[in-house]
Amino acid sequence: MVFSGPATGLCICAPLMSLISTAVIGQGSSTELAALGPGTVFCDNMNLLFMFLSIATSNMVATSLAKGDKKDVQHQISILLFVGLTCGTLMLLFTQFLGSQALTAFAGAKNVHIVPAATKYVQIRGLAWPAILYGLVAQSSSLGMKDSMGPLKALLVASAVNGMGHLVLCKMLGYGIVGAAWATMASQIVAAYMMIEALNKKGFNSFAVSVPSPSEFLHLFGIAAPVFVTMFSKVAFYSLITYFATAMGTHMVAAHQVMIQMYSMCMVWGEPLSQTAQSFMPELMYGRTRSLEKARMLLKSLMIIGGILGLVIAGIGASVPGLFPNIFTSDPNVIQQMHKVLLLFFVAIFATPCTHSLEGTLLAGRDFKFVSLAMSGCFSLGALLLMLVSSRGYGLPGCWGALLVFQWARFFLALQRLLSPTGILYSESSTQFQVGKLKAT
Repeated sequence: MVFSGPATGLCICAPLMSLISTAVIGQGSSTELAALGPGTVFCDNMNLLFMFLSIATSNMVATSLAKGDKKDVQHQISILLFVGLTCGTLMLLFTQFLGSQALTAFAGAKNVHIVPAATKYVQIRGLAWPAILYGLVAQSSSLGMKDSMGPLKALLVASAVNGMGHLVLCKMLGYGIVGAAWATMASQIVAAYMMIEALNKKGFNSFAVSVPSPSEFLHLFGIAAPVFVTMFSKVAFYSLITYFATAMGTHMVAAHQVMIQMYSMCMVWGEPLSQTAQSFMPELMYGRTRSLEKARMLLKSLMIIGGILGLVIAGIGASVPGLFPNIFTSDPNVIQQMHKVLLLFFVAIFATPCTHSLEGTLLAGRDFKFVSLAMSGCFSLGALLLMLVSSRGYGLPGCWGALLVFQWARFFLALQRLLSPTGILYSESSTQFQVGKLKAT
Protein backbone atom coordinates (compact mmCIF):
# COMPACT_ATOMS: atom_id res chain seq x y z
CA MET A 1 0.00 0.00 0.00
CA VAL A 2 2.98 2.32 0.63
CA PHE A 3 3.83 1.97 -3.07
CA SER A 4 0.39 1.58 -4.66
CA GLY A 5 -1.21 4.45 -2.69
CA PRO A 6 0.93 7.18 -4.27
CA ALA A 7 0.85 5.25 -7.55
CA THR A 8 -2.93 5.64 -7.57
CA GLY A 9 -2.60 9.41 -7.44
CA LEU A 10 0.06 9.16 -10.13
CA CYS A 11 -2.25 7.27 -12.47
CA ILE A 12 -5.35 9.45 -12.07
CA CYS A 13 -3.60 12.76 -12.84
CA ALA A 14 -3.55 12.39 -16.64
CA PRO A 15 -7.20 11.30 -17.09
CA LEU A 16 -8.21 13.94 -14.54
CA MET A 17 -6.66 16.58 -16.82
CA SER A 18 -8.70 15.26 -19.76
CA LEU A 19 -11.86 15.10 -17.66
CA ILE A 20 -11.35 18.75 -16.66
CA SER A 21 -11.07 19.67 -20.35
CA THR A 22 -14.24 17.72 -21.14
CA ALA A 23 -16.26 19.39 -18.37
CA VAL A 24 -15.03 22.93 -19.14
CA ILE A 25 -15.45 22.68 -22.91
CA GLY A 26 -18.80 20.88 -22.65
CA GLN A 27 -20.27 23.84 -20.77
CA GLY A 28 -19.45 26.14 -23.67
CA SER A 29 -20.10 24.24 -26.90
CA SER A 30 -21.41 20.82 -27.93
CA THR A 31 -19.47 21.13 -31.20
CA GLU A 32 -16.16 21.66 -29.40
CA LEU A 33 -17.07 18.84 -27.02
CA ALA A 34 -17.58 16.61 -30.06
CA ALA A 35 -14.23 17.82 -31.49
CA LEU A 36 -12.54 16.55 -28.33
CA GLY A 37 -13.48 13.00 -29.40
CA PRO A 38 -11.08 12.70 -32.35
CA GLY A 39 -8.76 15.21 -30.67
CA THR A 40 -8.15 13.02 -27.64
CA VAL A 41 -7.71 9.97 -29.89
CA PHE A 42 -4.65 11.64 -31.43
CA CYS A 43 -3.36 12.88 -28.04
CA ASP A 44 -4.36 10.72 -25.08
CA ASN A 45 -4.91 7.48 -27.00
CA MET A 46 -1.63 7.89 -28.88
CA ASN A 47 0.03 8.56 -25.54
CA LEU A 48 -1.28 5.21 -24.33
CA LEU A 49 0.28 3.61 -27.40
CA PHE A 50 3.71 4.59 -26.10
CA MET A 51 3.09 2.89 -22.78
CA PHE A 52 5.28 0.12 -24.22
CA LEU A 53 8.16 2.46 -23.30
CA SER A 54 6.88 2.74 -19.73
CA ILE A 55 6.42 -1.00 -19.30
CA ALA A 56 9.79 -1.82 -20.89
CA THR A 57 11.53 0.77 -18.69
CA SER A 58 10.02 -0.39 -15.37
CA ASN A 59 10.62 -4.03 -16.31
CA MET A 60 14.27 -3.56 -17.33
CA VAL A 61 15.09 -1.28 -14.39
CA ALA A 62 13.41 -3.58 -11.84
CA THR A 63 15.23 -6.60 -13.31
CA SER A 64 18.64 -4.87 -13.20
CA LEU A 65 18.01 -3.79 -9.61
CA ALA A 66 16.99 -7.35 -8.69
CA LYS A 67 20.44 -8.43 -9.91
CA GLY A 68 22.08 -5.62 -7.89
CA ASP A 69 23.71 -3.93 -10.89
CA LYS A 70 23.37 -0.14 -10.53
CA LYS A 71 25.69 0.58 -13.48
CA ASP A 72 23.46 -1.50 -15.74
CA VAL A 73 20.42 0.41 -14.45
CA GLN A 74 21.94 3.73 -15.60
CA HIS A 75 22.82 2.25 -18.98
CA GLN A 76 19.28 0.91 -19.50
CA ILE A 77 17.82 4.31 -18.57
CA SER A 78 20.13 6.12 -21.02
CA ILE A 79 19.11 3.86 -23.89
CA LEU A 80 15.41 4.23 -23.15
CA LEU A 81 15.73 8.02 -22.86
CA PHE A 82 17.13 8.05 -26.40
CA VAL A 83 14.20 5.96 -27.65
CA GLY A 84 11.71 8.24 -25.86
CA LEU A 85 13.27 11.40 -27.29
CA THR A 86 13.31 9.95 -30.82
CA CYS A 87 9.68 8.80 -30.67
CA GLY A 88 8.60 12.16 -29.20
CA THR A 89 10.28 14.10 -32.00
CA LEU A 90 8.62 11.93 -34.65
CA MET A 91 5.21 12.45 -33.03
CA LEU A 92 5.80 16.22 -32.93
CA LEU A 93 6.45 16.23 -36.69
CA PHE A 94 3.41 14.01 -37.33
CA THR A 95 0.97 16.24 -35.44
CA GLN A 96 2.24 19.46 -37.03
CA PHE A 97 2.42 18.32 -40.66
CA LEU A 98 -0.06 15.43 -40.98
CA GLY A 99 -2.48 16.09 -38.10
CA SER A 100 -5.14 17.87 -40.16
CA GLN A 101 -5.25 15.18 -42.86
CA ALA A 102 -5.40 12.38 -40.29
CA LEU A 103 -8.24 14.07 -38.37
CA THR A 104 -10.20 14.71 -41.58
CA ALA A 105 -9.97 11.03 -42.50
CA PHE A 106 -10.91 9.97 -38.97
CA ALA A 107 -13.92 12.28 -38.55
CA GLY A 108 -15.41 11.57 -41.98
CA ALA A 109 -17.42 13.75 -44.35
CA LYS A 110 -20.42 14.02 -42.01
CA ASN A 111 -18.36 15.66 -39.27
CA VAL A 112 -16.09 17.96 -41.24
CA HIS A 113 -17.32 20.89 -39.13
CA ILE A 114 -15.47 19.60 -36.04
CA VAL A 115 -12.12 19.11 -37.82
CA PRO A 116 -10.76 22.71 -37.51
CA ALA A 117 -11.26 22.76 -33.73
CA ALA A 118 -9.85 19.25 -33.35
CA THR A 119 -6.82 20.16 -35.50
CA LYS A 120 -5.94 23.18 -33.36
CA TYR A 121 -6.25 21.05 -30.23
CA VAL A 122 -3.99 18.29 -31.58
CA GLN A 123 -1.33 20.63 -32.99
CA ILE A 124 -1.01 22.64 -29.77
CA ARG A 125 -0.81 19.58 -27.55
CA GLY A 126 1.56 17.97 -30.05
CA LEU A 127 4.25 20.52 -29.15
CA ALA A 128 4.79 18.65 -25.89
CA TRP A 129 5.43 15.19 -27.39
CA PRO A 130 9.26 15.10 -26.92
CA ALA A 131 8.90 16.20 -23.28
CA ILE A 132 6.03 13.76 -22.65
CA LEU A 133 7.92 10.64 -23.77
CA TYR A 134 11.24 11.70 -22.23
CA GLY A 135 9.43 12.32 -18.94
CA LEU A 136 7.60 9.00 -19.29
CA VAL A 137 10.91 7.12 -19.27
CA ALA A 138 12.10 9.11 -16.22
CA GLN A 139 8.81 8.40 -14.42
CA SER A 140 8.91 4.68 -15.21
CA SER A 141 12.52 4.45 -14.05
CA SER A 142 11.46 5.76 -10.64
CA LEU A 143 8.57 3.30 -10.51
CA GLY A 144 10.94 0.46 -11.41
CA MET A 145 12.96 1.51 -8.34
CA LYS A 146 9.78 1.14 -6.25
CA ASP A 147 9.47 4.90 -5.78
CA SER A 148 6.06 6.36 -6.57
CA MET A 149 6.28 9.53 -4.45
CA GLY A 150 8.66 11.45 -6.74
CA PRO A 151 6.53 11.08 -9.88
CA LEU A 152 3.38 11.73 -7.84
CA LYS A 153 4.69 15.10 -6.65
CA ALA A 154 5.50 16.02 -10.25
CA LEU A 155 2.02 15.19 -11.52
CA LEU A 156 0.27 16.92 -8.62
CA VAL A 157 2.04 20.15 -9.55
CA ALA A 158 1.21 19.54 -13.22
CA SER A 159 -2.46 18.98 -12.38
CA ALA A 160 -2.53 22.28 -10.47
CA VAL A 161 -0.98 24.07 -13.47
CA ASN A 162 -3.54 22.42 -15.75
CA GLY A 163 -6.47 23.40 -13.54
CA MET A 164 -5.32 27.01 -13.25
CA GLY A 165 -4.73 27.14 -16.99
CA HIS A 166 -8.27 25.97 -17.73
CA LEU A 167 -9.68 28.48 -15.27
CA VAL A 168 -7.81 31.43 -16.78
CA LEU A 169 -7.75 30.52 -20.48
CA CYS A 170 -11.16 28.86 -20.83
CA LYS A 171 -13.40 30.33 -18.14
CA MET A 172 -11.99 33.85 -17.78
CA LEU A 173 -10.64 34.56 -21.28
CA GLY A 174 -13.04 32.33 -23.24
CA TYR A 175 -10.50 30.57 -25.47
CA GLY A 176 -12.45 27.29 -25.38
CA ILE A 177 -10.78 24.22 -26.83
CA VAL A 178 -7.65 26.18 -27.79
CA GLY A 179 -7.19 27.36 -24.20
CA ALA A 180 -7.69 23.80 -22.94
CA ALA A 181 -4.98 22.58 -25.31
CA TRP A 182 -2.46 25.22 -24.16
CA ALA A 183 -3.19 24.51 -20.48
CA THR A 184 -2.75 20.75 -20.90
CA MET A 185 0.41 21.14 -23.01
CA ALA A 186 2.05 23.44 -20.44
CA SER A 187 1.19 21.10 -17.57
CA GLN A 188 2.71 18.12 -19.41
CA ILE A 189 6.01 19.96 -19.92
CA VAL A 190 6.08 20.91 -16.22
CA ALA A 191 5.45 17.27 -15.27
CA ALA A 192 8.26 16.02 -17.53
CA TYR A 193 10.76 18.49 -16.05
CA MET A 194 9.91 17.52 -12.48
CA MET A 195 10.12 13.78 -13.24
CA ILE A 196 13.58 14.29 -14.73
CA GLU A 197 14.68 16.17 -11.61
CA ALA A 198 13.22 13.45 -9.35
CA LEU A 199 15.32 10.82 -11.15
CA ASN A 200 18.45 12.97 -10.87
CA LYS A 201 17.99 13.17 -7.09
CA LYS A 202 18.25 9.37 -6.88
CA GLY A 203 21.82 9.51 -8.16
CA PHE A 204 21.09 8.75 -11.81
CA ASN A 205 21.84 11.04 -14.74
CA SER A 206 18.58 11.61 -16.59
CA PHE A 207 20.34 13.73 -19.23
CA ALA A 208 22.72 10.93 -20.27
CA VAL A 209 21.34 9.67 -23.58
CA SER A 210 22.90 6.63 -25.28
CA VAL A 211 22.25 5.23 -28.75
CA PRO A 212 21.60 1.49 -28.34
CA SER A 213 23.94 -0.97 -30.05
CA PRO A 214 22.42 -3.55 -32.44
CA SER A 215 22.42 -6.23 -29.72
CA GLU A 216 20.91 -3.83 -27.16
CA PHE A 217 18.27 -2.79 -29.67
CA LEU A 218 17.34 -6.44 -30.24
CA HIS A 219 17.09 -6.99 -26.49
CA LEU A 220 14.87 -3.91 -26.14
CA PHE A 221 12.86 -5.02 -29.15
CA GLY A 222 12.33 -8.42 -27.54
CA ILE A 223 10.62 -6.70 -24.61
CA ALA A 224 9.04 -3.69 -26.30
CA ALA A 225 7.69 -5.27 -29.50
CA PRO A 226 5.18 -7.66 -27.85
CA VAL A 227 4.21 -4.90 -25.40
CA PHE A 228 3.78 -2.51 -28.34
CA VAL A 229 1.46 -5.02 -30.03
CA THR A 230 -0.48 -5.26 -26.77
CA MET A 231 -0.82 -1.49 -26.37
CA PHE A 232 -1.55 -1.00 -30.08
CA SER A 233 -4.42 -3.49 -29.91
CA LYS A 234 -5.85 -1.76 -26.83
CA VAL A 235 -5.49 1.77 -28.23
CA ALA A 236 -6.77 0.72 -31.66
CA PHE A 237 -9.91 -0.73 -30.10
CA TYR A 238 -10.65 2.39 -28.01
CA SER A 239 -10.01 4.54 -31.09
CA LEU A 240 -12.28 2.32 -33.18
CA ILE A 241 -15.13 2.85 -30.70
CA THR A 242 -14.68 6.62 -31.00
CA TYR A 243 -14.54 6.28 -34.80
CA PHE A 244 -17.90 4.49 -34.92
CA ALA A 245 -19.40 6.92 -32.37
CA THR A 246 -18.17 9.87 -34.47
CA ALA A 247 -19.94 8.46 -37.52
CA MET A 248 -23.23 8.51 -35.57
CA GLY A 249 -23.39 12.31 -35.35
CA THR A 250 -22.50 15.21 -33.07
CA HIS A 251 -24.75 14.27 -30.12
CA MET A 252 -23.57 10.66 -30.12
CA VAL A 253 -19.86 11.50 -30.19
CA ALA A 254 -20.33 14.26 -27.58
CA ALA A 255 -22.03 11.76 -25.24
CA HIS A 256 -19.35 9.18 -25.97
CA GLN A 257 -16.62 11.73 -25.24
CA VAL A 258 -18.03 12.35 -21.76
CA MET A 259 -18.46 8.65 -21.00
CA ILE A 260 -15.09 7.55 -22.38
CA GLN A 261 -13.30 10.24 -20.36
CA MET A 262 -15.15 9.12 -17.24
CA TYR A 263 -14.26 5.53 -18.18
CA SER A 264 -10.58 6.48 -18.50
CA MET A 265 -10.72 8.24 -15.15
CA CYS A 266 -12.15 5.12 -13.49
CA MET A 267 -10.01 2.62 -15.38
CA VAL A 268 -6.68 4.02 -14.18
CA TRP A 269 -7.53 3.29 -10.56
CA GLY A 270 -6.52 -0.27 -11.39
CA GLU A 271 -3.18 0.75 -12.93
CA PRO A 272 -1.34 0.91 -9.56
CA LEU A 273 -2.17 -2.77 -9.08
CA SER A 274 -0.49 -3.54 -12.41
CA GLN A 275 2.48 -1.32 -11.55
CA THR A 276 2.78 -2.97 -8.12
CA ALA A 277 2.95 -6.38 -9.80
CA GLN A 278 5.55 -5.15 -12.32
CA SER A 279 7.71 -3.57 -9.61
CA PHE A 280 7.58 -6.33 -6.95
CA MET A 281 6.98 -9.57 -8.91
CA PRO A 282 10.33 -9.70 -10.81
CA GLU A 283 12.30 -10.17 -7.58
CA LEU A 284 9.91 -12.92 -6.43
CA MET A 285 9.99 -14.68 -9.81
CA TYR A 286 13.64 -14.55 -10.82
CA GLY A 287 15.53 -12.38 -8.34
CA ARG A 288 17.95 -13.35 -5.60
CA THR A 289 15.01 -14.04 -3.24
CA ARG A 290 12.91 -16.08 -5.69
CA SER A 291 9.68 -17.44 -4.18
CA LEU A 292 6.71 -18.35 -6.37
CA GLU A 293 4.57 -18.97 -3.28
CA LYS A 294 5.05 -15.34 -2.22
CA ALA A 295 4.33 -14.24 -5.78
CA ARG A 296 1.02 -16.13 -5.71
CA MET A 297 0.15 -14.57 -2.35
CA LEU A 298 0.90 -11.12 -3.73
CA LEU A 299 -1.36 -11.74 -6.72
CA LYS A 300 -4.15 -13.00 -4.42
CA SER A 301 -3.92 -9.79 -2.40
CA LEU A 302 -3.98 -7.69 -5.56
CA MET A 303 -7.07 -9.55 -6.82
CA ILE A 304 -8.96 -9.01 -3.55
CA ILE A 305 -8.13 -5.32 -3.62
CA GLY A 306 -9.05 -5.22 -7.32
CA GLY A 307 -12.47 -6.78 -6.76
CA ILE A 308 -13.39 -4.30 -4.02
CA LEU A 309 -11.94 -1.38 -5.96
CA GLY A 310 -13.79 -2.38 -9.14
CA LEU A 311 -17.15 -2.38 -7.38
CA VAL A 312 -16.53 1.01 -5.75
CA ILE A 313 -15.19 2.88 -8.77
CA ALA A 314 -17.81 1.39 -11.10
CA GLY A 315 -20.57 2.61 -8.78
CA ILE A 316 -19.09 6.09 -8.38
CA GLY A 317 -18.18 6.35 -12.06
CA ALA A 318 -21.70 5.51 -13.21
CA SER A 319 -23.32 7.76 -10.59
CA VAL A 320 -21.60 10.99 -11.65
CA PRO A 321 -22.89 11.16 -15.26
CA GLY A 322 -26.11 9.45 -14.16
CA LEU A 323 -27.04 11.86 -11.36
CA PHE A 324 -25.06 14.98 -12.27
CA PRO A 325 -24.85 15.11 -16.10
CA ASN A 326 -24.97 18.92 -16.10
CA ILE A 327 -21.39 18.95 -14.86
CA PHE A 328 -20.40 18.01 -18.41
CA THR A 329 -23.15 19.38 -20.66
CA SER A 330 -26.58 21.01 -20.58
CA ASP A 331 -27.65 19.55 -23.94
CA PRO A 332 -30.61 17.17 -23.24
CA ASN A 333 -29.90 15.11 -26.38
CA VAL A 334 -26.34 14.44 -25.24
CA ILE A 335 -27.51 13.59 -21.70
CA GLN A 336 -30.07 11.13 -23.07
CA GLN A 337 -27.36 9.25 -24.98
CA MET A 338 -25.10 9.21 -21.91
CA HIS A 339 -27.78 7.56 -19.78
CA LYS A 340 -28.28 4.76 -22.32
CA VAL A 341 -24.82 3.28 -21.62
CA LEU A 342 -24.60 3.60 -17.82
CA LEU A 343 -25.22 -0.10 -17.06
CA LEU A 344 -22.72 -1.23 -19.70
CA PHE A 345 -20.25 1.30 -18.30
CA PHE A 346 -20.65 -0.18 -14.79
CA VAL A 347 -20.09 -3.81 -15.85
CA ALA A 348 -17.09 -2.93 -18.04
CA ILE A 349 -15.36 -0.91 -15.29
CA PHE A 350 -15.97 -3.57 -12.63
CA ALA A 351 -13.56 -5.98 -14.34
CA THR A 352 -10.69 -3.58 -14.97
CA PRO A 353 -8.76 -3.54 -11.62
CA CYS A 354 -8.55 -7.34 -11.48
CA THR A 355 -7.59 -7.44 -15.16
CA HIS A 356 -4.77 -4.97 -14.48
CA SER A 357 -3.50 -7.17 -11.64
CA LEU A 358 -3.46 -10.25 -13.86
CA GLU A 359 -1.87 -8.55 -16.87
CA GLY A 360 0.71 -6.79 -14.67
CA THR A 361 1.76 -10.18 -13.30
CA LEU A 362 2.11 -11.61 -16.81
CA LEU A 363 4.23 -8.61 -17.83
CA ALA A 364 6.40 -8.96 -14.72
CA GLY A 365 6.95 -12.61 -15.64
CA ARG A 366 7.82 -11.53 -19.20
CA ASP A 367 5.12 -13.70 -20.72
CA PHE A 368 4.97 -11.12 -23.50
CA LYS A 369 4.06 -13.46 -26.31
CA PHE A 370 0.86 -14.61 -24.63
CA VAL A 371 -0.13 -11.08 -23.58
CA SER A 372 0.31 -9.73 -27.11
CA LEU A 373 -1.54 -12.64 -28.72
CA ALA A 374 -4.39 -12.44 -26.19
CA MET A 375 -4.80 -8.69 -26.66
CA SER A 376 -4.70 -9.06 -30.45
CA GLY A 377 -7.40 -11.71 -30.23
CA CYS A 378 -9.56 -9.51 -28.00
CA PHE A 379 -9.11 -6.62 -30.43
CA SER A 380 -10.18 -8.78 -33.37
CA LEU A 381 -13.26 -10.00 -31.49
CA GLY A 382 -14.14 -6.47 -30.38
CA ALA A 383 -13.67 -5.02 -33.86
CA LEU A 384 -15.99 -7.64 -35.37
CA LEU A 385 -18.62 -6.89 -32.73
CA LEU A 386 -18.32 -3.15 -33.40
CA MET A 387 -18.86 -3.63 -37.12
CA LEU A 388 -21.83 -5.91 -36.41
CA VAL A 389 -23.62 -3.59 -33.96
CA SER A 390 -22.89 -0.55 -36.13
CA SER A 391 -24.30 -2.16 -39.27
CA ARG A 392 -27.46 -3.17 -37.41
CA GLY A 393 -28.05 0.30 -35.95
CA TYR A 394 -27.61 -0.44 -32.24
CA GLY A 395 -26.12 3.02 -31.71
CA LEU A 396 -23.94 3.97 -28.76
CA PRO A 397 -25.14 1.09 -26.51
CA GLY A 398 -23.90 -1.33 -29.17
CA CYS A 399 -20.43 0.24 -29.08
CA TRP A 400 -20.28 0.02 -25.30
CA GLY A 401 -21.52 -3.56 -25.39
CA ALA A 402 -18.50 -4.40 -27.55
CA LEU A 403 -16.26 -2.64 -24.99
CA LEU A 404 -17.77 -4.76 -22.21
CA VAL A 405 -16.99 -7.98 -24.12
CA PHE A 406 -13.44 -6.74 -24.83
CA GLN A 407 -12.74 -6.11 -21.12
CA TRP A 408 -14.13 -9.39 -19.82
CA ALA A 409 -12.38 -11.41 -22.52
CA ARG A 410 -9.06 -9.90 -21.35
CA PHE A 411 -9.88 -10.85 -17.76
CA PHE A 412 -10.72 -14.50 -18.43
CA LEU A 413 -7.77 -15.08 -20.79
CA ALA A 414 -5.24 -13.66 -18.31
CA LEU A 415 -6.80 -15.56 -15.38
CA GLN A 416 -6.68 -18.86 -17.28
CA ARG A 417 -3.03 -18.31 -18.18
CA LEU A 418 -1.92 -17.62 -14.61
CA LEU A 419 -3.90 -20.54 -13.14
CA SER A 420 -2.31 -22.98 -15.59
CA PRO A 421 -0.03 -25.58 -13.88
CA THR A 422 2.68 -24.74 -16.41
CA GLY A 423 2.28 -20.98 -15.94
CA ILE A 424 4.82 -18.54 -14.53
CA LEU A 425 3.42 -18.77 -10.98
CA TYR A 426 3.41 -22.56 -10.67
CA SER A 427 6.24 -24.06 -12.73
CA GLU A 428 9.29 -24.04 -10.42
CA SER A 429 11.54 -25.70 -12.99
CA SER A 430 10.40 -23.75 -16.04
CA THR A 431 12.97 -21.43 -17.61
CA GLN A 432 10.96 -20.25 -20.57
CA PHE A 433 10.08 -16.97 -18.87
CA GLN A 434 13.41 -16.28 -17.18
CA VAL A 435 15.47 -13.22 -17.98
CA GLY A 436 18.26 -14.88 -19.89
CA LYS A 437 15.92 -16.84 -22.14
CA LEU A 438 13.96 -13.97 -23.63
CA LYS A 439 14.18 -13.71 -27.40
CA ALA A 440 12.64 -11.28 -29.86
CA THR A 441 9.75 -12.66 -31.87
